[in-house]
This record gives sequence, C-alpha cells and structure tokens, in this order.
Amino acid sequence: MQQRFFLSPIAVFILAILLALAACKKDDTVVIDPVQPSDAEIISKYLHIDLNAPGNYANPLYPVHYDANVLASDNAPSINTVTDNGALLGRVLFYDKNLSLNNTVACASCHIQQKGFTDDKRLSEGFTGGLTGAHSMRLANANFYTGERMFWDKRAADVEDQVTRPIKDHVEMGFDDSAGGIDSLLRKMRKLEYYPVLFKQAFGTSDITENSMKLALAQFVRSIQSTGSKFDEGFAQVFNPAQPNGAANLPFPNFTQMENTGKNLFLAPPNAGGAGCAGCHQPPTFALAANSRSNGLDAGETVVFKAPSLKNIGVAGPYMHDGRFNTLNEVVEHYNSGIQLSPALDNRLVGPNGQPLRLNLNNNQKQALVAFLNTLTDNSLMADEKFGNPFK
Repeated sequence: MQQRFFLSPIAVFILAILLALAACKKDDTVVIDPVQPSDAEIISKYLHIDLNAPGNYANPLYPVHYDANVLASDNAPSINTVTDNGALLGRVLFYDKNLSLNNTVACASCHIQQKGFTDDKRLSEGFTGGLTGAHSMRLANANFYTGERMFWDKRAADVEDQVTRPIKDHVEMGFDDSAGGIDSLLRKMRKLEYYPVLFKQAFGTSDITENSMKLALAQFVRSIQSTGSKFDEGFAQVFNPAQPNGAANLPFPNFTQMENTGKNLFLAPPNAGGAGCAGCHQPPTFALAANSRSNGLDAGETVVFKAPSLKNIGVAGPYMHDGRFNTLNEVVEHYNSGIQLSPALDNRLVGPNGQPLRLNLNNNQKQALVAFLNTLTDNSLMADEKFGNPFK
C-alpha cells in the first residue's frame, strides 16, 4: 500500500514564499519594479517651471487706461480664454526646438523676447537655413486686434489658426506633408516625457493633439500684453474717462517736449495739423483698427496687409511685411512722402484730391514722431520671466 505524505498549512505557506522568491531571482538578483518619478520630478529634469506656480497669465494687472472699452477688444474666443496652465504649456511649446524637424528652431527663434518678440533680420532663418517669406511680426497685444485675422496677408482666420502653420511650413519648422505632417510631430512629442504632464495639467488629459497645441499656443501669444511702456506710465497719470480720448491729448508729465509734440502729431488727424497715425494704430494698445487697409508701399498693390501693434516698435527693425525699411526715420518718411496709390490703399491715406496723402512734415516734426514711437518700448515685458525661455 502506497504511503501518502501531507504538508501542514505552515509548511505550505513557507513553500509558497520560497517559490515566489525563486521566481523573482535572476543571477541571485531580486527584480523590483522601479518607483515611477513624480510629475514634478519629470518637469524639473527639463524645465525651470513650477507646476504649482505656473505664473499669472490669466489675470494681469492692467493700468487705469486699460478700461472696460479697451479690454472688450480682446479677440480670445469664449472656448479659449487664457488660463495660467494653458499659457504655461503654450510657453513651453513656443520655446521648444523639438517642434522643428531637426530640433534647431522654435517659434521663439524668430519672435525673440529681448527684441520685442520680433527678429532683427529682414527675413528669418528656417530649420535648414532657408529664409522665411516675410519679416517676423511683433507679437505684443495681438489679442487686441479685433479684425482677428493673422499674418501680414491675413491668411489665417485667427490666432488659433495661425500658431501651428509655421510648424507645418516647409521652410520655417519643417513638418510639412513630405515629413509626415503634424501627425509626425505629435508622435515625436508623445515620446517627450514632459508633454503628457503639461497637457494633462492644462486640459485634464495627457492626449497630445494639434487642436490642444493650437489652444495652448494661442493662450500664450494672447497673454503677451504690453502695458508698461513710458507711454503707459504717462497716460495713467492724466487719464480721465470723462474726457475725449481719455485725456490722451494732455501733455504727459513724464514726457519730454519733443515726445509730447510727437504724441500730438500721432493723435491728431491731418486736417487738424497732425499725421493721423492713431486713425489706424489705436492707443493705448496700438493694435491696428479692424477696418484698416494697406499702407501704400507699392503702386498697384492688391493685397490688403495688416500690421502688428506698434508696441516695442523702437526696439528692433527692420519694418514692414518685407522688412524694406531699416529705421523708424524711414518709416515716418514713407508716410510723409512715399505713399503709393493702389486698389488696396486705405482711404485714410488718400488726400482730398484722390492722390496719395502727403503730410509735408518738417524735420523737427518727423524727429518728434520717432521720439514718440520710442516711448512705446516696454522694457518690463522684454524682461518678464514668465514670457522667457523655460528650458534648462
């Protein structure tokens, strides 16, 4: 008769532990699952940002002359108002060279904070050294352009439509159809461990899509607002909402006599002895009026060009969509004596005789206008860390 052996419950338990340990051993090493890094640890490997303190993008402190009428011109759609986390993600995207095909350029390569978010080259260099088709536009106060359409030639419907087009351009950042398009970029981004963290914080999901990229980049661009120039400091001292133009016509206490003269020339229409600049470039944002047309650069021009806000215009030239003018003196002289007749010309630049307007400014007046334009420089914006490069 075969003898049977039975293990006690304790023996069975000990045997199970030994078998489990044996299964975990390999070359006498116990395999232990690694501890996953926290979101903060992932971010700290690559970026100088704090997930718990993204920066105040959503609720900037406006000076008194940015009243309800001015703020009502913000072109952000209700589905994409600026949030702190959304703009922070947009800032990372804006500065990330990984968004170009060969990791050499970012949005910030052509829109340089220290140069007023433009480039001091006539045309900017793309990811392989090719030149862009137009001069880099200044970005400050883009949110206050009520015409909404973006790029010099208005080919984009709004900021959201504009922000990923350079990424997909065959010269600028390289992710065109021949390189697999935006889907190729999205696959690349999903391998960058900081993006799932940032997209989840901004939008509640770690999914990375072109639409969410557009939303975040647009939030960051709209948050680049210029309210700290010498002009803003002076206007805040005299502002009176009960007065015409908020009392902008009064002398600013912090301005020189020449700067105040230039301001008056800028604000007053030609039939009142001024240059009429404010008819299109609207203080205090200096964004372009939505109904503005072209400015007479070339005879016979049929394309209606737009322009960026004049804030920080004195920081870096060149100027115009093709960068043809190197200095503000040349810009002023164009409006003084160089406007050409064309089908696209703005009617405010046409004289009573149906010919291009001629201001006939003297040298002192032209220098005063340049002096005033330099008061639109906002050094605080160009030094603000929350608009700077977040990468280590």
